Amino acid sequence: MSTILQLLVSGIMLGGIYAVMSIGLTLIFGVLKIVNFAHGEFLMLAMYAAWAIVSATGMTTYTAMAVVTPLLFCFGLLVYLVIVRPGIEKPHLVVVFATMGLSIAMQNLALVAMTADLRDVAPLFGGTPIRFGPLYFRVELLLGFLISIAITLALMIFVKRTYIGKAIRATVQDRDAAMLMGINVPRLFLLTFAGGSALVGIAGCIMLPLYSTFPTVGLNFVLIAYVVVVLGGMGSMEGAFLGGICIGIVQSLSGYYVAPAYGQMFYFLIFLLVMVFRPNGLLGQRGAAMVGINE
Repeated sequence: MSTILQLLVSGIMLGGIYAVMSIGLTLIFGVLKIVNFAHGEFLMLAMYAAWAIVSATGMTTYTAMAVVTPLLFCFGLLVYLVIVRPGIEKPHLVVVFATMGLSIAMQNLALVAMTADLRDVAPLFGGTPIRFGPLYFRVELLLGFLISIAITLALMIFVKRTYIGKAIRATVQDRDAAMLMGINVPRLFLLTFAGGSALVGIAGCIMLPLYSTFPTVGLNFVLIAYVVVVLGGMGSMEGAFLGGICIGIVQSLSGYYVAPAYGQMFYFLIFLLVMVFRPNGLLGQRGAAMVGINE
């Protein structure tokens, strides 16, 4: 029983970290109606940036977050202005192929600059876990989960309570009406894409202590992010968090009872079952793919 409980707790905490990685993707999709296929490479860039800061200064990745998050925000601004904005009013495949091209370019640039070597950071407190009764908590996993909860709650409050958040929801519901009401929709698109990229920066900082980084690390995690977003419901931040928890639990249990190599098979199987029996996702509403962020 204690083993199952340990696996469930570890899966929930890991799923919370997956959720932060995925919320930026669902935010961009919900508002701009585009899928950023370079999302995984944004995560790779964030992990490399955090690793460089930690290696140069000796600080932790959690303090490096203060530098990496604005860096990814600015990088998101640049990518939107140069690559996304020129194609946002064109057929959907234009942005798809543009971001796929960016993904391939970033992978190869990272391979040239950083080689294929694995880069990681030393664990906190020498890797000694925290014990609470029969349960053991890895410090980095616990901190990452707590940060993920705080980020998710803060983002939900921001979207539902602030003026910019209300402008975002108005734009999602009716872009033309929002412009008639004085909302600067192009600027809102810019801030949303950059904000979603900043969330990836946070995710990279809390994932680096748990995983090594290398040029194609984003490819491994972006597949999880897509599953989490669609599983939870396209455009639903609450759904993305719940989807992340589900995937984390599945990965934890399957890795222990079957084999870690089969983890992707199980959560993709669940993904297919959800798509067959509940195409809108766990918390998605009918037509969410056309509406965006749910009310």
